[in-house]
Amino acid sequence: MQTRDEALANIAATILDLETLETRNSGRLDFHELAVWQIKKALEAAYAAGCAGTQQNEQREGK
Repeated sequence: MQTRDEALANIAATILDLETLETRNSGRLDFHELAVWQIKKALEAAYAAGCAGTQQNEQREGK
């Protein structure tokens, strides 16, 4: 199971084509143009990851 930060980094890399989510103190490296459909896809992936994590937690707890 991925940690939250690992899941976010994976979404950023695969969907938004970002090398890192770390601040690099450079406008060229820290600001990116993204299409709204990319942002929507990334938000959907984050939502799905959260739902999957909730289901796994409930299964472990026997709910």
